[in-house]
Amino acid sequence: MRNSRHKHNIITMKKVLILVSSFAFVLSTEAAQISRSQYVEMWKEIAVQQMLDHNIPASITLAQGILESGSGNSKLATEGNNHFGIKCHGWTGSKMYMDDDAAGECFRVYKKVEDSYTDHSEFLKAYSRYAFLFTYDVTDYESWAKGLKKAGYATSSTYPEKLIKIIEEMDLAQYDQGIVVKPELIASNETYANRHSVSIHSNKVKFIIAKEGDTFYQLSKEFDLTLNQLYKYNNFNSGKDLLVPGDIVYIQPKRRASIFKKKEITLNEDMSVAEISQKYALNIKSLKRLNDFSSDDQTIVKGDKVTLR
Repeated sequence: MRNSRHKHNIITMKKVLILVSSFAFVLSTEAAQISRSQYVEMWKEIAVQQMLDHNIPASITLAQGILESGSGNSKLATEGNNHFGIKCHGWTGSKMYMDDDAAGECFRVYKKVEDSYTDHSEFLKAYSRYAFLFTYDVTDYESWAKGLKKAGYATSSTYPEKLIKIIEEMDLAQYDQGIVVKPELIASNETYANRHSVSIHSNKVKFIIAKEGDTFYQLSKEFDLTLNQLYKYNNFNSGKDLLVPGDIVYIQPKRRASIFKKKEITLNEDMSVAEISQKYALNIKSLKRLNDFSSDDQTIVKGDKVTLR
């Protein structure tokens, strides 16, 4: 009788332990859930960088990430780092299979979430059916949302409305305007740290404003660039050896002209081609090609029209 009672107590204890363990697992799972606000904080800078690199609204990228991945909580996101529900479509990398529109569909798997964001941008640019989206301005999230449905990104008839609702409720459109970014500093070189704030030009290119005593060498060290990179990103008039306070200095390549949209400006002062390139953050080769300019030092006179893109 004692053995029977002892065995019964052990079984009961095991059941209690299993129940406690299961309850703790549920609690830990619920605690690990990412909120929409947390998701935006985690991935907004990546989304903005994708906008700068590929001309896709950051608001759209974030809203799609939230919608497609359940704010990063879906199985596809947690196990496959796939935040945009992109299926295999000739993918040669790792894969996982899940039920979606049909049973056992193939989805792409990434080593890290950042790869998912990059592949999302490259996916939209790779297929001709999405090409018309890039005729829309990066601030026109409504057209992008509707266009994604039209192009067949999702089958849900309310896909655009869902994206727009997320964007407006989370105020994601603010990221389409460009944000102030912390400088990427060399941790081991404190001499040059924290001297400049980085801003984003309306043409989506990062720049700083030169201060008294700045040199090209100092800026190259502060932002971990080579001198050649710094010179390449900026089109100062030939012979410029020193920076002066107020100079705009770009710390990433200028944008190339869009093949879809044209924009003209009328000069209100005489400017060289190099000065126009510097002021409007436009790649100088693109600028010369669009306008048939002959050289970087060519002077364009006040009142002339210049095509920027």
